[in-house]
Amino acid sequence: MIRTKEAARAYRAKLDGLIGTADDESALAAIEVFPAWRESADYSTGDRVRCGGVLYRCLQSHAAQSDWLPGAAPSLWVAVADPAVEWPGWVQPLGSHDAYAAGAKVSHNGKRWTSTVDGNAWEPGVYGWEEKADA
Repeated sequence: MIRTKEAARAYRAKLDGLIGTADDESALAAIEVFPAWRESADYSTGDRVRCGGVLYRCLQSHAAQSDWLPGAAPSLWVAVADPAVEWPGWVQPLGSHDAYAAGAKVSHNGKRWTSTVDGNAWEPGVYGWEEKADA
């Protein structure tokens, strides 16, 4: 049990250090320790926050505004994907910061796809994807 404000601050500093270095899988397993998104807060690239029960990573430094909520501002935030989900649903990339790498796996329109190119922003079935048969 933490008994003093100084001890609580020291514990929080240690926790913040761990939060900053955790990989995505570890972060998703402990989402409750990440801070909730706050309007007017200053965020740096790579910061992670909770919003609506989802963990998000900051894509570019900014001061938060009420209309820049994670999930509503895709140029600023990306949801942290669960690495345990082998074939996550395809999401249209908005730019090079969230385009799919060669070998990325997605599901789309009831099928499974693997990206055949780096920087893939095409919809599966159009270009740059190979359909995978169900195992």
